[in-house]
Amino acid sequence: MGRTSLRAAAVVTLAALFTGTASASFGAAPEEVNTPVLTDATDGHYIVLLKESSLATYEGGTNGIQRTKPDTGKQLDAQSANSKAYLAHLKKQQDKVAADAGVTADANYGVVTNGFSAELTAAQANKLAGDKAVLGVFPDEIYHPTATPSTEFLGLGSVDTGAGGVWDAMGGVANAGKGIVVGVVDTGIAPENPSFAGDPLKKKAGQGVPYTVNGDTIVFDKADGGQFTSKITIAQSWDKRAYNTKLIGGQYFSAGAAAAGFDFSYDFLSPRDKAGHGSHTASTAAGNFGVGTTVEGIDFGKISGVAPAAKVAAYKACYDGPDDLVTTDDICAGSDLLSAINQAVEDGVDVINYSIGGGAATSVFSWDDYAFLGAAAAGVFVSVSAGNDGPDASTADHASPWYTTVAASTVPTWEGTVQWDGQQAAGASVSVPFGQSITGPVVYAGDIPLAGADPAEAALCFLGTIDPAQAAGKIVVCDRGSNARVEKSQAVAEAGGTGMVLVNVTPGSLDNDFHSVPTVHLQNTYRAALLDYVQGTANPTVTLVGANVTGVETPTPQIAGFSSRGPILADGSDVIKPDVSAPGVAILAATDNGPKEKPTFGIMSGTSMSSPHVAGLGALYLGVHPKAAPSEIKSALMTTAYDLVDDAGNPVTDPFTQGAGHVDPTRYFNAGLLYQNGIRDWAAYINGALDEEVFNIAPIDPSDLNIASIGIGALAGTQTITRTVTATEAGTYTAQIDVPGVDAVVTPSTFTIAAGATQKFTVTFTTTDAAIGEWTTGSLTWKSATNSVRSPIAVKPVAVDAPESVAGTGADGSVTVEVTPGFTGDLPLSTLGLAKADVIVDGNETTGAETDGTTVKFVQVPAGTDVVRFAINSDNDEAGTDLDLTVYKVKSEGGQRTAVWQSATGSADEAVQLVEPEAGWYEVRSDVYAYTQPFTWNTTVTSVTPDGGLGALTASPDTLGAQQSVKTSYELSWSGLESGSYLGVVRYGNSDVRTVVSVDVP
Repeated sequence: MGRTSLRAAAVVTLAALFTGTASASFGAAPEEVNTPVLTDATDGHYIVLLKESSLATYEGGTNGIQRTKPDTGKQLDAQSANSKAYLAHLKKQQDKVAADAGVTADANYGVVTNGFSAELTAAQANKLAGDKAVLGVFPDEIYHPTATPSTEFLGLGSVDTGAGGVWDAMGGVANAGKGIVVGVVDTGIAPENPSFAGDPLKKKAGQGVPYTVNGDTIVFDKADGGQFTSKITIAQSWDKRAYNTKLIGGQYFSAGAAAAGFDFSYDFLSPRDKAGHGSHTASTAAGNFGVGTTVEGIDFGKISGVAPAAKVAAYKACYDGPDDLVTTDDICAGSDLLSAINQAVEDGVDVINYSIGGGAATSVFSWDDYAFLGAAAAGVFVSVSAGNDGPDASTADHASPWYTTVAASTVPTWEGTVQWDGQQAAGASVSVPFGQSITGPVVYAGDIPLAGADPAEAALCFLGTIDPAQAAGKIVVCDRGSNARVEKSQAVAEAGGTGMVLVNVTPGSLDNDFHSVPTVHLQNTYRAALLDYVQGTANPTVTLVGANVTGVETPTPQIAGFSSRGPILADGSDVIKPDVSAPGVAILAATDNGPKEKPTFGIMSGTSMSSPHVAGLGALYLGVHPKAAPSEIKSALMTTAYDLVDDAGNPVTDPFTQGAGHVDPTRYFNAGLLYQNGIRDWAAYINGALDEEVFNIAPIDPSDLNIASIGIGALAGTQTITRTVTATEAGTYTAQIDVPGVDAVVTPSTFTIAAGATQKFTVTFTTTDAAIGEWTTGSLTWKSATNSVRSPIAVKPVAVDAPESVAGTGADGSVTVEVTPGFTGDLPLSTLGLAKADVIVDGNETTGAETDGTTVKFVQVPAGTDVVRFAINSDNDEAGTDLDLTVYKVKSEGGQRTAVWQSATGSADEAVQLVEPEAGWYEVRSDVYAYTQPFTWNTTVTSVTPDGGLGALTASPDTLGAQQSVKTSYELSWSGLESGSYLGVVRYGNSDVRTVVSVDVP
């Protein structure tokens, strides 16, 4: 079980989210799970989520406890007597569920989620997954924290005077974010850094004044009339003197890291930051204004957080490991992250920054998505990083629509120039002395490997791979890749080199690192010309200049090469991610220091740096509109964003790269029109996206979620989507829409609206000449006399919208299949199979006793298999009979496992179905978890291949005369089948669309 196991294990409904009870009508759990899970279901540390509502979503009805879910425009009050009563009720429930499974919880959650974390055996994990009170059981995953000052670039104001921008309009830096608390879930914070300086806390209450109560609690009166209330932590290298009127919260969470065996001797077991990442993100979001900085002895001027008047609360859930230049063993345990999120919302933060990622998203409803749904329902604006796995497509993390996912872009930064043979190129540099130049002979590292070294590693400037006899006194060209950038300059220095040109081999970021020798980092576009000169010229030389002297200004903002991209390949791909982009390259901010050390600053790049810019903008918005819901802030950021540019300065319009565009705080306080949504909208979206009754509410088509972007993951000819906007000012708005290859009609195309009023409209999309099976992107803009409100659009025309599966019975039979073509023309149909299920386990349980018996079989899946289905089938479906199925991909029979799929509901019948599976050996584990009376069962495997087939499966007609968007049908028939279960496939033309056909013959 792993990140997606919420669907695999006990996904029923969350009706209690709306009823306030755990006894509401639940929908059926899915019998099939096609999502791979990346960890084995073994003994370990787990997060257990229960079905009953969390504090943020509780509607009332339990033991006389009144509703705690906040009204629209209100924030959760977790400190009220009623809230504490409900949290106590949840704790009692959690303790009972844990005790029934023989488990002791090491952390409890009740604010954003309802659940606990604990050490579990595999048997306990399976037992809890089958408990009717349990929503899901998740293994505790481990995560890794992924110049013009950026605040000036955003138009907020000068870091020297604070004037000349958005801060002025807010009454100056002293009011920018005043009354707002930004919670940062990260690696902790350095309390001595001047970015977090403030006055000592006083034991007195006052409007907007933090104070202590009984010496152990900090209270802060917020802009919306609520309060932030946090416990004072006293721990390793941390005491109550660390808190002040700026840094009003600091807590740490470590049970999950401890359960994973982390050695805390490398970090502080306290809120103090050891890695620097948390201090950097916190100071970027809400650090003090006008803080002077030095890095490596160089004065880099002043910096400011985006919301300098906001308060900061740090929630440490990530720890620094034994780093070296090759490996990093930092750790963020999922249960600790969940504890931090839960505590931040309970304390009453207004904004959460979450610069943590777990790779490309595979679902819109993983455990952290669920936690942030609770946070958003509580009125907390959440900003998350998109990930650093670009430039490849479909690498973005954080797929859900209730938070804001942020890509990383460039700002004007510190640059240097490389000059050679009459050519020159600007790149990133802080290690060539400003305004000075260095000239010397040059050599390519790949041409001078040390004897016995791999030339490929020498080209990358691995330590100990460069020949000192050929590098001494020279500037060395090193390729980017594999090893750390600063390790490359270390290798050059150790070989006697005097400088380095670091050159990308593919498009990527340009990074301002402090190198061991003077270095300029160039883009890949200059690599060929530079190497042609270096390798093809006798006695070549280059000059490194500590400034951009090319006369060409580097265009900004550009998307960072590392920034993860969409589309999200999860649950229909109907939500565009990332949402927006923000500065994330070469960002100067606070870093870590020990308790007796001087504060430090550093330059970092990543979507970890772009996310806190948006968190800070959320704080600024709340400072002006303290009652704003998270969706309002997100909508305002998206619809006022502008396009990024490429390296030639041309606009970039791809929403899977930039989202809605680069954030523009000079416009977002009055966006004109807002796309608002809340928990009921999100619940209906989830039911539609997962095609399951997860929540007790009618589903919607995911494309109809009322967000400020429009995505259709499968456009079969024609589809109409609906949106509703709320006006921030009166005006007449006219639609402008363009989606290449698709006809898009907006109805109404013009409307007049009063401030605060709403207007519904539809957009009908019809494929014209857009390529089938490929995304096409564009935008919808509503324009008035004073405003321009833009939404990105991405649609993917498909050949046909067909059912994923159909079923029939009988030795001879037929079934009618209805489809909607996405084009006009001939649509050939091809059939594979029918293939008969092979019985690999024939089970017979007669003792009537509970058992953990497991039967293991190895199955070889042939090459070219289109669909394979593993299934447990029981003749006893009575309550109390529970069988589970786990399928591993292995390198050979009995060999090392590489992936696992699991179907582990409370049912007696389970199945795992894989499409176009990798050929080879699979380990199939059949678990008899529990039963109450004698019964028989079996495990089968069915492989559908292009070769042969039984029952003469036929599609009639075998070619459809398709008319775009007009429903049509064909008949599938078969005959002469023997008793058993069969599987087949219908394919549609050359598309990747298929319908799986199952036939049972008694």
